[in-house]
Amino acid sequence: MTDAAEFDRDHLWHPYTNVTKPGPTFMVDRADGAWITLDDGTRMIDAMSSWWCTIHGHRHPAITAAMKDQIDRLPHVMFGGLTHEPAVELGRRLVAMTPAGLDRVFYCDSGSVAIEVAMKMAVQHQLAAGFPGRSRFATIRGGYHGDTWKAMSVCDPVNGMHHLFEGSLNIQYFAPRPPVTLDEGWPEDDEANGTAALLRLLHEHGDQIAALVLEPVVQGAGGMRFYHPEYLRRARRLCDEMGILLIFDEIATGFGRTGHLFAADLAGVTPDIMCLGKALTGGHISFASVMASSHVAETIGGGDPGLFMHGPTFMGNPLACAAACASLDLLADGTWRGRVAEIAAQMQAELAPARDLPGVADVRVLGAIAVIEMDHSVSADEAHPISRETGVWLRPFGRNIYAMPPFILAPDEVSRVSAAMLRLARTL
Repeated sequence: MTDAAEFDRDHLWHPYTNVTKPGPTFMVDRADGAWITLDDGTRMIDAMSSWWCTIHGHRHPAITAAMKDQIDRLPHVMFGGLTHEPAVELGRRLVAMTPAGLDRVFYCDSGSVAIEVAMKMAVQHQLAAGFPGRSRFATIRGGYHGDTWKAMSVCDPVNGMHHLFEGSLNIQYFAPRPPVTLDEGWPEDDEANGTAALLRLLHEHGDQIAALVLEPVVQGAGGMRFYHPEYLRRARRLCDEMGILLIFDEIATGFGRTGHLFAADLAGVTPDIMCLGKALTGGHISFASVMASSHVAETIGGGDPGLFMHGPTFMGNPLACAAACASLDLLADGTWRGRVAEIAAQMQAELAPARDLPGVADVRVLGAIAVIEMDHSVSADEAHPISRETGVWLRPFGRNIYAMPPFILAPDEVSRVSAAMLRLARTL
């Protein structure tokens, strides 16, 4: 073990790890395109897109060039009372590409912070609109919205962390997860399609609910489940009828991951507030954005104190804005759509044999998201050494062996990812 690896084991606290029983951790030396290279020369396809963000691959020359140019001129300046061209230019792009009506842009540091910001916006909106009792939130079971305090309160109460922080987290309201999957026909019976349960929850607690928070179509870290977009259309109508805001968490799904620019596009629905992160900068630097309607922003502005009460130190960071502009430029020509469609079709075909393996509960693919769901829990610690053998970095969680690869994979690289997933399904 190298000195660096030993120090890492003894002092660095990695996400979701037990420091008394550390699992295998590999030292990365460099990354290029879809590949990461370890310090011993082992190369692996990053089939996780480093937690779903490096959609163009690592160290994309257009993004790194934009960052190098920006760091020589203005790496950071406070956003309070000051502005700069990268922030303005990124805002233009985001307003143009997100669903119509989302024309106010609030920059922040990460996806979890974006959720915190969106929830604060919703509460301030309701207060300014004359509904001070509306300070809680509704959501659906099976969701994941981040690990920070308020975000954690709308994660799934069973699979999330509620039991660890019982008595400290705010009490929120949970409807059953949407029962109709993406591939199923939509039943008009509201009990069967799940909207009756949502309606009952909103009617029972509507005077306390500021907003309904949803991951549109794809429930990510809560289980990688894909549900029917008609649920979003019904949710939009219910929220409109009851004066409840609709928040979409597009942190994982935004910027092409589902094969659509945003998962909201599958339903043709515009939320009141949309959270973006992860792939916003192509994974080159942490950054996020909360998009809001003018109605939300102006209602807050017309209330007391009139100011939206949030302002991160690194809000609107010029370096991150420059990276994001370069990343969005790479999406602008639309060629990513064809690449994502090809990845989806290939993985759908190559993972089909998994359906016949013992222990496999389901196989599903949407855009550049591929999932083999097992009927039992799978171990990331057991999977990691196999990644060295297959040359494909995968990190299963819960019952899911999944990949969310960069959009740049060539067909032979896609096949390597599929083979590695099948290997894990036979082994774990």
